[in-house]
Amino acid sequence: MSRRRKGRDVNGILVIDKPLGVTSNGILQQVKRLFGAAKAGHTGALDPLASGVLPLCFGEATKFSQMMLDSDKAYIATARLGISTETGDSEGAIVAEKPVPAGLSSEVLEPVLDRFRGDILQVPSMYSALKHKGRPLYEYAREGIEVERPARPVTIYELTLLDIRENELDIAVSCTKGTYIRSLVEDIGEALGCGAHVSALRRTMASGFTLANAHVVKDLEDMRERGESLDGLLVAPDAALSMFPEHHLAGPALVSILNGQPVRIPGQAHEGFVRVYAKENRSEGFVGLAEAFPEGEETSLVPRRLVKSSGKP
Repeated sequence: MSRRRKGRDVNGILVIDKPLGVTSNGILQQVKRLFGAAKAGHTGALDPLASGVLPLCFGEATKFSQMMLDSDKAYIATARLGISTETGDSEGAIVAEKPVPAGLSSEVLEPVLDRFRGDILQVPSMYSALKHKGRPLYEYAREGIEVERPARPVTIYELTLLDIRENELDIAVSCTKGTYIRSLVEDIGEALGCGAHVSALRRTMASGFTLANAHVVKDLEDMRERGESLDGLLVAPDAALSMFPEHHLAGPALVSILNGQPVRIPGQAHEGFVRVYAKENRSEGFVGLAEAFPEGEETSLVPRRLVKSSGKP
């Protein structure tokens, strides 16, 4: 006999402004309890020393968590110059101290930052969650084991110098998935000849959501204490999929997709993932994601991730 899942059926996405000092999973479990939800997950962990945008997926929305994990991100980081640490952030032991170059200015710093704009190669930190032989690198690092890490391609869309202080820089970064801000800051420090580590980090965008969309856990707790429902704070799963074009289906084609069967439609659709909607109803008609394969004058749509709430027409 299958075990009955605890909690109620909750579907949608909630964006949290994760505070400092707690893990992403800790926040997830706290919010999951507040909703009384049966199923929930986050879309990419933030370190306890980092704050900011953390989208949480509930129920059917968890089907799209990998797409959200693969999305672009944006951060504001403070780089502490002159001190290199074991972990690349302020939590690690100091491994080197060097004098900060005198007279740092935007004129001096911009050419250095420009080296890290666009497509670059980045060596992941040994204290990252990237896995080697099934174990995260930070486990090896804690055991004093150094693992060879090949450089990986990432793209820095924007790298903006926000402020300069005596031994600190504030930078804004917009980047592709897999970019390690700690490694970026360490590399900038190396280029300046003094070393650096991240002393503060705030994620300002993930999966298309910004801090303007984010909720504070304390506000959720206050709502529960007042007996108010939290469900109205959830957004639909397709709110995180705006990077994919949309396609509307009706009649037999829609029935086939809902039954998990590929369909052929006339004309050239976008190649790759598309959001599928039933008829023209954008608010309730999201069916899920399909993958489009143009074939001559037709396109084949193959269902990949369907939501149960779609229903049949």
